[in-house]
Amino acid sequence: MNVHFIAIGGAAMHNLAIALHNKGYQVTGSDDVIFDPSKSRLEAKGLLPEAFGWFPEKITQDLDAIVLGMHAKADNPELLKAQELGLTIYSYPEFLYEQSKHKTRVVIGGSHGKTTITSMILHVMHYHDIDVDYMVGAQLEGFDVMVKLTDDNDFIVLEGDEYLSSPIDRRPKFHLYQPNIALLSGIAWDHINVFPTFENYVEQFSIFIDSITKGGSITYNVEDESVKQVVEASENPIRKFPYDTPEYSVEDGETLLETPDGPMPIEVFGKHNLNNLSGAKWICQQMGVDEDDFYEAISTFKGASKRLEKIAESKNSVAYKDFAHSPSKVKATTNAVKEQYKDRTVLACLELHTYSSLNAEFLKEYKGALDAADVAVVFYSPHAVEIKKLKEVTKNQIANAFERNDLIIYTNPQEFKEYLFSQNFDDKALLLMSSGNYGGLDFEEVKGLIG
Repeated sequence: MNVHFIAIGGAAMHNLAIALHNKGYQVTGSDDVIFDPSKSRLEAKGLLPEAFGWFPEKITQDLDAIVLGMHAKADNPELLKAQELGLTIYSYPEFLYEQSKHKTRVVIGGSHGKTTITSMILHVMHYHDIDVDYMVGAQLEGFDVMVKLTDDNDFIVLEGDEYLSSPIDRRPKFHLYQPNIALLSGIAWDHINVFPTFENYVEQFSIFIDSITKGGSITYNVEDESVKQVVEASENPIRKFPYDTPEYSVEDGETLLETPDGPMPIEVFGKHNLNNLSGAKWICQQMGVDEDDFYEAISTFKGASKRLEKIAESKNSVAYKDFAHSPSKVKATTNAVKEQYKDRTVLACLELHTYSSLNAEFLKEYKGALDAADVAVVFYSPHAVEIKKLKEVTKNQIANAFERNDLIIYTNPQEFKEYLFSQNFDDKALLLMSSGNYGGLDFEEVKGLIG
């Protein structure tokens, strides 16, 4: 099968391209710019385009399918040529569904926690040598790729993103998978450039629940009121399995999970991660892994990449970086670090980097998000606000939004770095939260601060 990727360089797209190449497909692709790690990973497989740009001449009748990435625009010259020729054009999620029509589809949805829960499930399967197909949004320890597709495996585990499918398909990705087994971890308003109201955002999750195949199941976080409401209101004839946060304790910086055999030390920490673990256990049991085997495997799970990732540690100081940027994730992550390190000063740094977080109207959603930190710092770039064509965001607006009088705010990368490097990290826990890099901060240098 010949498949061409328009915008092959995306994090999800290049992984799907590699998965199809590994499956024996003939894969080609185009993009106007490709950065590492996508670039070197495509190059290693011989899939890196010879030149960057869009080349309509690459689009011919010989192609069996086009996979269209979100980075492309609706007027992309290659897309226009494919439409002119009447070729079959798939969005990323549509193509994944085509590849998994005859499998049991396990879809993990929710505003937060879905990457971690998917990672936990795959870790357990890998630990017990159970081979499954999958698509996950982070690089996992022990896994070469973020997408795996075979003809033989019975199960496919999919991270169900609520963002749009493609430039010409405005449906959320997770509406297209038609799960047999589904999970919903939480609902917290995000992607305001696409879902302008909270009600409109919640509606996407109602549609997701109604898309579960008849006789299938939804495992849902009963502690999240919005999740509880949409699941219990659904009239889809499916089984409904509620889960909540299991009993646990923290002793000397170690989290102990209560199990039928007594307290068990685990590598991950924080109430939100324990809640994720509970959801993952339910899904693994539906996939044939019993409780004892789940506990044995999960005790060795260190976390998903970029999710509370420990980057440095010494006898009395530690540093973590985390992908958290939405208000609910920032709050959960900050609370988790403070709970784990009660006796240390928690210095939490947040970069406002995404479209939603830099939107003046949305800022109020961050109220209380950094309250658990002893010292709270917010960094944002006025230039990033300009690039995203948003209204100017002032320091005053940010201070008012977080409702924290002692909030430290930086807009200059060099000044932020000087502040960070002037700190004494004895008896401190440093938490760096961002989907960016604070205007060019070298995390390798940061590691040297913890000594």
